[in-house]
Amino acid sequence: MKRFFKTLFIRNWGLKLFSFLLALLLWFTLIPEEKMSSEKTLTIQLELHNIPSDMELVQKPPSTIDVKIKAPNRLISQITPANVHAILNLEKARIDQREYPLNNSMISIPQGAEVKDILPSHVNLRFEPAKEIMLDVVPNIIGKLKEGLKLEMVSVIPSQVLIKGPESKVKEDYKVRTSPVDISLLTETTELEADLILPDPDLRLASSQTRVKVRILIQEEPAEKKKEAEKKEKEEK
Repeated sequence: MKRFFKTLFIRNWGLKLFSFLLALLLWFTLIPEEKMSSEKTLTIQLELHNIPSDMELVQKPPSTIDVKIKAPNRLISQITPANVHAILNLEKARIDQREYPLNNSMISIPQGAEVKDILPSHVNLRFEPAKEIMLDVVPNIIGKLKEGLKLEMVSVIPSQVLIKGPESKVKEDYKVRTSPVDISLLTETTELEADLILPDPDLRLASSQTRVKVRILIQEEPAEKKKEAEKKEKEEK
């Protein structure tokens, strides 16, 4: 029996090797390339679309998810995070819903590829009702005027701005401050622009306005007060 198998494999070995190689070549030739596929896993951005305007997202999901993709070998190398997108449509989101499933229909991929798996299979989000409120704008004045000048009045235009955010974060006693306005080099009434600084990072401006005008009214001190100030300064020296 042993001799039989030895003879079977050794006899005409050149012809048998040629037949094997020919069969292998025919297999690669006759099987379409589309049928030869591979898999790869990509880490891609999770995009949130269509958040209802009357709701605020207070617990965000992971910024990325892992997607396993199967595609023909000719295509697999061309599939990257740049042409694969995950979009979670929140148009029908509810305040009482916490868990949002992820499925294949949310993944946009090149034609010819297919999604095999998504990790995680769901994400947790939490919403609160949105609230808007008008808050006072308080100027943040720094520095000191030169001797002989006095700060008569500071006004902000507009004096209030509309703020929007999660209901639990919007408080009526909050104030919106301006970026620092330095008056140490001013010698006359001046109007400057300043950025708005919100009291809480979860709040945002409800309009496109991000700057206000700060009007600084400067007057010269009366002569008597000037003399008193000069006298006091000499005495201190």
